[in-house]
Order: sequence, then C-alpha cells, then structure tokens
Amino acid sequence: MPAPAVGAIAPHAGYLYSGLTAAHVYARVVVPAAVVVVAPNHTGLGHARAGGSVYAQGVLRTPVGDVAVHEELAAALLAQCDILEDDPLAHEREHSVEVQLPFLLARRPDVRVVPIVLGWTDWPRTRQLGEALAAVARTWPEPVLFVASSDMSHYEDVDTAAAKDGLALAQVERMDPEQLLAVTARHQVSMCGRVPSAAVLHAARLLGATRADVVHRSHSGTVTGDDDRVVSYAGVIVR
Repeated sequence: MPAPAVGAIAPHAGYLYSGLTAAHVYARVVVPAAVVVVAPNHTGLGHARAGGSVYAQGVLRTPVGDVAVHEELAAALLAQCDILEDDPLAHEREHSVEVQLPFLLARRPDVRVVPIVLGWTDWPRTRQLGEALAAVARTWPEPVLFVASSDMSHYEDVDTAAAKDGLALAQVERMDPEQLLAVTARHQVSMCGRVPSAAVLHAARLLGATRADVVHRSHSGTVTGDDDRVVSYAGVIVR
C-alpha cells in the first residue's frame, strides 16, 4: 500500500527502459499536492551563477496533461537559498524533470511541482541546498515530497554496473549524502543524479527520516538484450 514518504529517488531514462523501476517507486508513495523534483542539468544551459536553476512560474506541458508549477513553494525556496535562481533557460531541453511528471500526475492529478536542475558536484553547495529544502518544508502548511531524478551507471557491462551501483546505493541506504558524493567520485560511478540524490537525502535526514530503502533495480539490457553496455536504474524511498 502507498505510504507517506519524505523523499524518493527515481530514474529518468526512456520509459521503455527505466519506467518499471520508476513505477515501483511511485506505486509505494503517497504523492502530496506539493512536490519538489531535484534533477541534474544534462545540457549545461542556464544562467544561474551558482548552478541551481529553478523553473519558478508557469505550467509544464506533457502528452498526458499539464502540471502547474507550485509558484509559492518555488518563491519560498528561492528566498531561502541564495544558490538557487529563477532560470527557465536551464529547463528548456532538460528531460530529467519531465520524465517524472506523468508518474506524479497518475498518482495525484492536482499535483504542483517545483522543478530544480543542478550544475555542480561539490558537497558544500549540496549541503546548503539540502538545508534549505528542509527549512522550507519544516514550516510549509502542507506535506512536501522531494524527488531526486537519477539514473545509475552509464555504458558499463552489466556486472561492472551492478558493482559500482552497489557502492553508491550502500551510501544511500546509510543515508550518508556526503559519502555518496565521495564514493561516486572515487570509484567513477556515473550516477548522473548523485548531487540531487545527496541533497534530497540530506534534507530528508534533517526532517527526521531514518531509512532509505532500495525498492527496485534494473538495467537497459533487460530490454535490449545487450549486457555489454548498459545504463542501470534504481528506485529508492526515504522515510
């Protein structure tokens, strides 16, 4: 049965490849009316000076319906965190937020979201963002769910990907966001949303979450039949 959660990590590859793992996450969480999606900036677009780009106003259009931006929550986060800026350019060709939207709509048709994409790799800014997310959520008058958008290893053989993912997910399960960044850098784990995941884990920990459960893992080879060069996926729920 779905249950409330503080945060989640869900993949953002094509639905054919990673949709099953994402579905395992969203089927298990109660999606509130307010969701913050924290994702990597794959394109390098954007003007945010510190690398934190918020889509702060308007509507996000998808083939299955529109999702309104939670403008009040976005404004609160911008006021709380000086490394975030209203920067719609960074979102123009970025897929890592939009892939999450149909799942959120399916679970909560009236959902409003705050999309954030990040362009840094260091712990100090990640810690600052996590603290800001927690500070705003702590006093917000409705529940807020934080979703980190991330795939795992990219273009490794299936055994190497599984081993590297295991190193990263061990830190996720320990709820140690600083070590998640350190381990993924040290072992060259190409987890594209490691910074969003670390920020969400830090925020969740500050809000009292005590566990992060890996609920599903998969990889592209299960669809393509090619295990020599896979992209891998993991779904995590933080409570």
